[in-house]
Amino acid sequence: MIGTAKDLFGDKVYANMKQDLTQVVANLEVERAKKPVSQVEELQKLQTKFSQSISKILLDTAKEQYGNDLKKPTRRQLEHKTKSITDTVVNQEYGDYSIRSNQLSKEREEAMKQAQASGLDIAEITKINECYDERCKQAYDDMITEIQRKFYNDDIIQKAAETIVETVETEKLNNKKNSIEASARDHLRGFSRTIPAFLMAYGDESTTLQNFDSLVPEDVFWKVTFNPNTKAGVSLDDFRLLRDGGEYTEKDSGEIKYFEGKLFDEAVFNAAVIEFMKRRAELANYFDEDSTGDIFDYIPPQRTNQIFTPKHVVKEMVDLLEIENPGCFDDPKNTFADLYMKSGMYITEIVTRLYQSPRMKVLYPDSVERLNHIFGNQVYGCAPTEIIYRICLRYILGFSDEIKIDKHNIVLCDTLDYAKIGDLHEKLVDVFDF
Repeated sequence: MIGTAKDLFGDKVYANMKQDLTQVVANLEVERAKKPVSQVEELQKLQTKFSQSISKILLDTAKEQYGNDLKKPTRRQLEHKTKSITDTVVNQEYGDYSIRSNQLSKEREEAMKQAQASGLDIAEITKINECYDERCKQAYDDMITEIQRKFYNDDIIQKAAETIVETVETEKLNNKKNSIEASARDHLRGFSRTIPAFLMAYGDESTTLQNFDSLVPEDVFWKVTFNPNTKAGVSLDDFRLLRDGGEYTEKDSGEIKYFEGKLFDEAVFNAAVIEFMKRRAELANYFDEDSTGDIFDYIPPQRTNQIFTPKHVVKEMVDLLEIENPGCFDDPKNTFADLYMKSGMYITEIVTRLYQSPRMKVLYPDSVERLNHIFGNQVYGCAPTEIIYRICLRYILGFSDEIKIDKHNIVLCDTLDYAKIGDLHEKLVDVFDF
């Protein structure tokens, strides 16, 4: 701070300030000669003139150096600090001057009484009075000189300059720190949004904070937590460092430091896992017509391509499909496909309509047989990533712990890549073994 202040407010600035303060003093003396004022008014005028002059030069110089980094609120704050520094000096010296001025007034009064009692003529009395006028003026000049001396010899102005530099530099660092912290918070918030998706894909009732990292493959963990805006993700090693603590290398300095970890509250985390698994089990049976929600109400949209279509939109889509294709859910030979699944909800709605079709019930009165026919011959789905594949598989086939589905056509395949090059049909024939 001191070095920066010296570079910023060098000899030239201080010299200009000295010259400016000399002019301030000259103007004060002219005003004082024209119109005498009370001590209170005189003190206020001294405070204002000195603080305004010093603040203007220092802060104008700082503005040139810092530009937009010197905010208006900060400038007002620094003006207040500078005024406080200058007022302290002015108050102290003016207090001493006031004492001396009062002493001279009493001495003048005594001297005038003695002169009158001694019978001195008017000329001699006037001379005594002029002598005290000169001594009062000298006391005032001494006060001004001492104020100026303290500003320079006692480094008052330099200290004010250092205060300005310290304030602005600290604010810059805090802004940078706050920006970094905001980025970190945003990054961690983004990561926290991925946890329910991981639980849906890989978790079960035995999942805890301590074994969470063992469930998810390293590459999947990174891809799902990756933020395309910041080009950063969270690795499993990052997660373990946040959870358990450990050594890490400071990026800028290369210094090895230790982080104590314990970023996550284990009890809260484990309780949340239990609650999520409980909710998933309650909402697993998508054939239940009384169910109004689904598990995806509890899985936030991800920053990747993992965005879940709302349930009411899916129902409207399937309603339109049936309107445009009357009786499409009554024919056991009709096939349906979602070639770019995100949640599997579209497929589950199709399965529901097929399963509940009156004609399908006649053709396959046994519910297990009917479901096995639907899954084995009528619905097809492609999931673009492993985590989406596992989420869809668990959602689509997890409606019951008692019914066993022998064959299904839900596969892991990013159809977008094949659609771009015109090979999608060939890929689907290969994937589904048509």
